[in-house]
Amino acid sequence: MDAAARPRPLFGLNLHPAAADVRQERALAEYVDAAGLDFISVQDHPYKGDFLETWTLLAALGAQTERVRLLPNVANLALRPPAMLGKAAATLDLLTGGRVELGLGTGAFWDAIASYGGPRRTPGEAVGALAEAIPLMRLLWQPFGTGEKVNFAGQHYQLMDAEPGPAPAHSIPIWVGALSPRLLKVTGRLADGWIISSPRYPAETLAPMHERIDAGAREAGRDPAAIRRWYNVAGEIVPPGHRATTAPRPGITVGSVNAWAAELARYYRDFRMDTFVFRTTTKESASQARLFAEEVVPAAKEAIHERGRMSPAPSGDRP
Repeated sequence: MDAAARPRPLFGLNLHPAAADVRQERALAEYVDAAGLDFISVQDHPYKGDFLETWTLLAALGAQTERVRLLPNVANLALRPPAMLGKAAATLDLLTGGRVELGLGTGAFWDAIASYGGPRRTPGEAVGALAEAIPLMRLLWQPFGTGEKVNFAGQHYQLMDAEPGPAPAHSIPIWVGALSPRLLKVTGRLADGWIISSPRYPAETLAPMHERIDAGAREAGRDPAAIRRWYNVAGEIVPPGHRATTAPRPGITVGSVNAWAAELARYYRDFRMDTFVFRTTTKESASQARLFAEEVVPAAKEAIHERGRMSPAPSGDRP
């Protein structure tokens, strides 16, 4: 795909929800907001005893920020019934003036999910539940007060004469954390974006996944280019004057600001990824966040724009 037809690149920071780190992470959220990054995202593993609850944390972060978008990376559907998850997303979107986007996942650690009272689902059941959850939530995101009731008869979820609303402040994009061939096609058919992580899936492994998303989109009569591609990127940004160590495995980047910028530009240019959300593999969260926001992101944007003029941002994108 020509660079002129690509969506503009977006950038963000993954925050760690450990209870012991809460002051540092709240300070980082304020920094990210002031620095002009696009996203703050937080992983969602409610069964971990040392982790804060993700939606409550996002709400607190929304109250102390003004412009950055907020996203669970990704919400654990097995422990979050979609009607209530949709209500929570719409509520936070209203409270933050339209800054919520919804990352959604099937759940994966089934013993841990069951330990918190959640269901044990087979892979097929998990994909089926997520495929039902997306249209169900969108039905409930209609305005209240029209007199219309919502009914939904799925294998996993049902609504009977449910009142929709309140409508969110904007049309909430849904991103799916997808790996399996079937879920990738569901992503292409129903979602606004795809989320995957570089430490588990280096860029060279992504082409077949893109193809399945594209196939799902075309089967649904959608343009595959309308589906954004989010890459959780991880590693260490080596400050000037410091010696780089060797990356422990493919998918982890260890290098200078210029090396990081070139790598993100390569992901964008050669591997169709367009949204890059960083977490450091070091203990230097604050200094690494500054290097990413103040040096890597501007350099990556410059490297990407050198390849051709970007298309105008889609209507859902902020400048």
